[in-house]
Amino acid sequence: MDKKEKIISYINSKEYIPLTFDELCIVLDVPKEDNKIFLAILNELENEEQITITKKGRYIPLKKDAGKVIGTLKCNERGFFAFLIPEEEGIDDVYIYGSKLNAALDSDRVLVQIDNVNSAGGRKEGHVLKVLERRNKSLTGIVEKEKDGIFRIKCDRERIYTKLRVKSEDMLGAKIGDRVLVELTKYTDDGHVYGIITKVLGDADALSGYIEAIVLEHGINQEFSEEVLRETENISDLINEKEIEGRRDLRNKIIFTIDGENARDFDDAVSIEKQENGNYLLGVHIADVTHYVREGSALDKSAFDRGTSVYLADRVIPMLPKKLSNGICSLNPHVDRLTLSVFMEIDENGGVLRHTLEKSVIRSVERMTYTDVTKLLEGTDERLLKKYQYILSDLKIMEDLAAILRKRRMERGSIDFDFPESEVIVNEVGEPVEIAKVEREVSHKLIEEFMLVANETIAEYAFWSDLPFVYRVHEAPDSEKIKEFNDFVSNFGVRIKGRIDDDNPIHPKALQQVLEKIRGMPEELMISTYLLRSLMKAKYSPNSLGHFGLAAKYYTHFTSPIRRYPDLAIHRILKEFIDGKLNDERIEELKAFAAEASFVSTEREAAADYCERDVEDLMKAAYMSQFVGENFSGVVSSVTAFGMFVELENTVEGLIRVDLMMSDYFIYDEEEKQLVGEKTKKVYKVGDRVNVTLIRTDLMSRQIDFMLAEDATEKNIKRAYKREKEKSIEKQAEIKNMEKKKAKRAQNLRNGVKKSNKRRKH
Repeated sequence: MDKKEKIISYINSKEYIPLTFDELCIVLDVPKEDNKIFLAILNELENEEQITITKKGRYIPLKKDAGKVIGTLKCNERGFFAFLIPEEEGIDDVYIYGSKLNAALDSDRVLVQIDNVNSAGGRKEGHVLKVLERRNKSLTGIVEKEKDGIFRIKCDRERIYTKLRVKSEDMLGAKIGDRVLVELTKYTDDGHVYGIITKVLGDADALSGYIEAIVLEHGINQEFSEEVLRETENISDLINEKEIEGRRDLRNKIIFTIDGENARDFDDAVSIEKQENGNYLLGVHIADVTHYVREGSALDKSAFDRGTSVYLADRVIPMLPKKLSNGICSLNPHVDRLTLSVFMEIDENGGVLRHTLEKSVIRSVERMTYTDVTKLLEGTDERLLKKYQYILSDLKIMEDLAAILRKRRMERGSIDFDFPESEVIVNEVGEPVEIAKVEREVSHKLIEEFMLVANETIAEYAFWSDLPFVYRVHEAPDSEKIKEFNDFVSNFGVRIKGRIDDDNPIHPKALQQVLEKIRGMPEELMISTYLLRSLMKAKYSPNSLGHFGLAAKYYTHFTSPIRRYPDLAIHRILKEFIDGKLNDERIEELKAFAAEASFVSTEREAAADYCERDVEDLMKAAYMSQFVGENFSGVVSSVTAFGMFVELENTVEGLIRVDLMMSDYFIYDEEEKQLVGEKTKKVYKVGDRVNVTLIRTDLMSRQIDFMLAEDATEKNIKRAYKREKEKSIEKQAEIKNMEKKKAKRAQNLRNGVKKSNKRRKH
């Protein structure tokens, strides 16, 4: 039995009583020189959730049958309560009153004691025993008031109930009314949170400050270090002959990029040939970023930590400095660029018969846009047809091949969601001036198919070459979630074919068929959204687990190394492989690298996605602010117990709260997913077209509130504002009451210390 097993065996024994660290050292006869090793073992046991430490510093066993649950805390932004989301599968969420959070904040990893499992509604209730991990390193908020040299900061996140405290010497020049970034430094026994201001974001009402706050909240780094910039400056803007040595020279071939009008970083270019045997030779040429971003360099470490570029309405936060992302790495037209090229011979059924992967040099002949390519393929613009006559035949061949590839992909069961997309257009100062719907044109689909087949080809190549690798994986969904979805969709006359259970896993083709059946139905958006939420999230992995959504056995991300680190990572591995540099020792190093890159890149991708979504929601709320009081026509996009969401033609979505539907008392029919008037029997369901009045936008919560136009009298709107205010006052009163209790506990603690000191003196 090793040391670790002996320690946990003793702590779990019947004779054990809770002991402190020093007491355990004495009882277990730990030599003084081994104290650090002993503490490390205890910390390891705590991380493994085998033991925990009480507030008094005593170690106790953590038994699953002791009514204790570990998980992540999710506080409610409108009420004063939270739910524990357990880490262990199969355990229900635990409800926690705000007064029982015991200084835990939203997103913290906590240990909760279940107090009641038989309360109303059958829910579990509990209280926080201990915070195991503080996950809020920094928070943004508004400086509200000052008392005795201590400033109070109200957090932007409504899920954070506690006001932060900052001493006057830590204010960094901020004043009342400023929005600031606060680094959390201290949690006191009485539940107060102290911090220091590390950045002043400006006036609280400025839109730019809201955006900065969102970016910082998600841990997105906007600045490059001096070391990174120094490395970047040493990189030449031109390619020399020595760099071209050993590469296939493709500069005489017709190769071009196709991207959006506003794109500045061009990762990929394409070429096509129709061969004598009728097959297609598709070339996908990807920027060789690893030639400039060397392993272990400051540039590489920075890209690894960022994981991805972040695309916001008013800016791009690049993974690499602009000198690389928009310069030497970008496949700009009419200049030499270093690339990795994959050539695929594809037959008339879309099957890849063979491929080659090689280091290359290209010179893109054109920087094409999606809009122009679509016009060329449709033959609607004589000026463009004349200008690009020399690549028109290539585009036609590409269109044919893309259709073949798409047909093959759909036949095998690939799931294509058709969610409406929009783009927020901003002016020169970053204010939203328009929300435009984005249409996926034939040119978008063309490039999409080419990138998909390149990614699949490279993934399969890496798998059978037994390379350490970073795969893009999407695992099959949980059968229980699919059963729930099937029950839901059956309300609309649609069902999934076949049995669904652990022994009969769902095939993506079955879900694709559901999407085909609901196409054009009023409930299409709602059902598609429900299905998407029933699926697993795609992630990066060192193991090839397949991609369920694409119905692909092998898949990776190979085509965007300028803006995604996983692509850059696999380029490094692939180049070493084709250069014959991989040995057993290097393979072991790369296995560890691939595992770490997969984990970190998945986390950074999630942060970027949330950041992009939050900024888009903010911009939509800011744009709609100018239309408060105006009427719009929209479609009910979803119905819930608390109201219905209405989507306007420009994709903006707002909520009509059920308690603000004045014509009747509306009851939620869960089975039919509709609201029904108690007296009038009036029904509102998904797909109904309604006229609404915009009554409020809230930039802080990024929410838009509508009322039915028929209800939106001046009196009713005032009533709506009054109800919102009452709810806010009620929540603040609960929080203030909690603060008073904390203060009283702190005073009692201080009084106890004073009495103890007096006894010692006497």
